[in-house]
Amino acid sequence: MATKTVQSGSEVRNRKTSEKDKSPEKKKTEPVTSGSDGEEEENGRQPDDPIHVAQDSLLSHTSGFSNYRGFLNLCIVLLAMSSSRLVLENLIKYGILVDPIYFIKLFIEDPYSLPSGLLGMSINIFILLQFGNEILVSKDKISEQLSYALTVINCTVIATFPVIVITLVRPNPVGSFISLGMYTIGFMKIISYSVTNKWCRHALRETKADKKKEVKKDRRKKKSSKRSLEKNASEDEKTTEAKDADTITKENGAMVQQLKQEDLVHYPCNLNIKDLYYFMLAPTLVYQLNFPRTKRIRKRFLLRRIIEMIFLIQLSLGLIQQWIVPLITNAMKPFSDMDIFRMIERILKLAVPNHLIWLMFFYFYFHSFLNIMGELLRFADREFYQDWWNSETVGYFWQNWNIPVYRWCKRHVYKPMLRRGFSKFQANVMVFFLSAVGHEYLVSVPLHMFRLWAFMGMLMQVPLAFFVSAFLKHHYGNMAVWMSLIIGQPIAVLMYVHDYYILTYGS
Repeated sequence: MATKTVQSGSEVRNRKTSEKDKSPEKKKTEPVTSGSDGEEEENGRQPDDPIHVAQDSLLSHTSGFSNYRGFLNLCIVLLAMSSSRLVLENLIKYGILVDPIYFIKLFIEDPYSLPSGLLGMSINIFILLQFGNEILVSKDKISEQLSYALTVINCTVIATFPVIVITLVRPNPVGSFISLGMYTIGFMKIISYSVTNKWCRHALRETKADKKKEVKKDRRKKKSSKRSLEKNASEDEKTTEAKDADTITKENGAMVQQLKQEDLVHYPCNLNIKDLYYFMLAPTLVYQLNFPRTKRIRKRFLLRRIIEMIFLIQLSLGLIQQWIVPLITNAMKPFSDMDIFRMIERILKLAVPNHLIWLMFFYFYFHSFLNIMGELLRFADREFYQDWWNSETVGYFWQNWNIPVYRWCKRHVYKPMLRRGFSKFQANVMVFFLSAVGHEYLVSVPLHMFRLWAFMGMLMQVPLAFFVSAFLKHHYGNMAVWMSLIIGQPIAVLMYVHDYYILTYGS
């Protein structure tokens, strides 16, 4: 019986196979079952189902893998944990030192805070003196040479007057720093205002001289002999018709251009108090006759910037009271004893809070405050900074982190030196030298001491720029820029605070 069953099963399979052979079209449309031996042989797959192929590890540079976002998140988590530990350690060691109204009470109770305010308001005297100078020279009441001499004298007094007042009266260092900042900005703006108006005067005089030459040429043409006109009457008629057509075309083009630019201000119509003080308050250091303007003031945008500014000021002051002051106080003895290892430890400990405050200052001033001024004045050019955080060279950082100063230096220092035959290297060194003088001026005068730490720090940017550009590329250069910012500033801060402490309170 078993034999019969097997034979019947084989007969059934044979019948099915013959039926499939008889219907080839139906065979093509039937799905192929995976995993069969016939399919493996047809597709060339190995029966052990291999899964290994030749490939590099993801962390190898030859793998082509570049998505390390998880490691970035890990760094953020580790930074947050380490910062939390430092905050907790600070609170356990010193308690809560933050006093939100401490600085307000300091300025109210300090009798020497008033001179700083009066000193800041006194800058209007020098602004109006320069305005009178520009009015006189535009009306040819004084010569260009005398106007230039008066501008030099005015700028010299602007730079020296606050130094004399602060040295004699000795007001609060913070108020002195703010007043000096106002005078420095006024100094740079007055130079740009004077130079730009001088360019406009020369252009206006050249235009008048060109018109006079054209008038003389027309008179000479009218004095041509009548005999030549009679001989070439037909040619002259054609020529005059062509000239008339050209004249009409030029006049129509000028009218179109004038209609398009009828709202633009031209020299000397820009010489008025409203235009002058708009420039003095505008978030720019470079003067031009027509600034781009927005159509309206965005109230919500303005409110957000005001809230940001108030919050960041309070946060920065709180970090200074709670974090910076204790660290600096504890760093005095290692610096006095010249304990190298303790000095390095204090510098590294101060680097993090100092850099956080510097970043907050950048956002507070270059984004919040300058946008507030730009919005109130409807000043449309809001490019106060660019992506300096991606800097792969030192030069790129200084060109992009403070756009107003960079534009002023490029327009009034760098390009004039190139036009006078200086090399690009010499012009760059001069820009860094002036920047070093400005930094030392803003720090040494309020602290009543002359130590050159800021000056030397700025000049050291020149060899650092060459080193980074020559030996460090791409993200290594970016890391070097960040390291110079994080480590360099605490060193300068500790140097100045140590010297100020020694001079003020003794050794």
